[in-house]
Amino acid sequence: MLHCILYELFRDQVPTRISTWCTKAATTFRASQDRGEGDSTGGPIPERRGHDKWPTLVIEAGVSESLAQLHLDMQWWFAASNHDVKIVLLAKLDSSQRMITLDKWVEEPLSVGPGAAITATGQSAALRPILQQTITIHRNEETSPISYDVTRGALVLEFGLLFLRSPGSGEGDIIISVSDLQWYAECVWG
Repeated sequence: MLHCILYELFRDQVPTRISTWCTKAATTFRASQDRGEGDSTGGPIPERRGHDKWPTLVIEAGVSESLAQLHLDMQWWFAASNHDVKIVLLAKLDSSQRMITLDKWVEEPLSVGPGAAITATGQSAALRPILQQTITIHRNEETSPISYDVTRGALVLEFGLLFLRSPGSGEGDIIISVSDLQWYAECVWG
């Protein structure tokens, strides 16, 4: 539930006229001798990128898995995919604190100033993961009915990173609202 509902909230907001999104679910991806399997993944349809291309969105969820292990998973996705993965969402459930933490990671050039190394494709030669957004959802059991307090607003997933193109008319970033995140938490705690 920790990753499925979050992915469904995203997928439900992809306009139906955009037929270029492919859900890859928990497909195993390989890099040399290493392999990884995201809990929920997806990206532009394979015909646009090649049959076995990496997803652009990966969601990793952890209940018993530590946040440190989730961070290692996030780093693996960016490095193993040769930076084809563009957004990694980490969803961590801490039952003792009655809290879900959502971390959105993207990559940025290591050096953005004058003289930064640029590859033939126009990208910086060195990228590093950055934590772009952290959202916490607290389960408030002192209210009746139980409520869910969301800090730091809506989750924003950039269209260009997801679809590898600029948005067209009527297209834009995917925004998972505070009320959607409250519903998500309610589903997770069931």
